[in-house]
Amino acid sequence: MDRILLSTVAYRSPEEVFPYVCSFKEYPRYTNHLEEVRVHGDGGVGSVYDLRLGWWKLTYTARSKVVDITEPESLEWRLVNDIDARGTWRVEAEPESAPPDVETASRIYFEAMYDPHSANKDAISLPRFVSLDWVIKKVRPRLLNEAQTVVERLVADIEGSHRDVELTIHEVP
Repeated sequence: MDRILLSTVAYRSPEEVFPYVCSFKEYPRYTNHLEEVRVHGDGGVGSVYDLRLGWWKLTYTARSKVVDITEPESLEWRLVNDIDARGTWRVEAEPESAPPDVETASRIYFEAMYDPHSANKDAISLPRFVSLDWVIKKVRPRLLNEAQTVVERLVADIEGSHRDVELTIHEVP
């Protein structure tokens, strides 16, 4: 299993941050490759999200299910089609990281674990002469960049304006 774990600080309380983490419908604004999100459910545990992704000449719809929510601390998800993948969003109070002119802060963690070799070869229509191994080799390093972009844009949404955020990369494949 490959694992990406990164974190950053948002200058808001966990109670203010958590609704943004749970708002999957907004995620196309946070990433360059997520084209659309369709929700099946009320957003709580058991809700399923169809995440339509596009990159290069490829499109794919991942189906993600919310498996646990502990508000305002964590949301766990897993993919339910074509690849073994799961992850967690965690939010922890970290008031000591707030600058002097800000009341409080929270650390936001994004974790994703996945087995790229578990991908269903029939799930993606590949161009001629392109192998799934080639796609995995090209996509794997982009996943960290995509995760960083999501977290940076999420913080801008939470705080209401863009700023340079410091990302801490705890683990990468």
